[in-house]
Amino acid sequence: MKLLLDENLSRRLVPFLQIDYPDSSQVALLGLEKATDREIWQYAANNDYVIVTKDSDFHELSILFGAPPKIIWLKTGNQSKASTLNALISCKDTIEQALAEEGKACVEIYM
Repeated sequence: MKLLLDENLSRRLVPFLQIDYPDSSQVALLGLEKATDREIWQYAANNDYVIVTKDSDFHELSILFGAPPKIIWLKTGNQSKASTLNALISCKDTIEQALAEEGKACVEIYM
């Protein structure tokens, strides 16, 4: 599973995600920093990414259009980069189970 971090998540997280989530990236690293949510949605769908976000916009798109892409919605408030990284890595099994095994379009992570 490869992740696409929304613009509200630091691109500095990407190198630390590569072991658990190979080929993950962040929107600015892909030249999508000025893209609309819908454009990011389409890019993620076309390139097999799971979008990671802290806001509800992509969840709303998943309700409207369905998956792919699938969404990880971090409901963690303003956390440090280390806390965000820890949430994604420590919840990896839960995320994979919800998105892959249970077929959910969105998984919410509370930390």
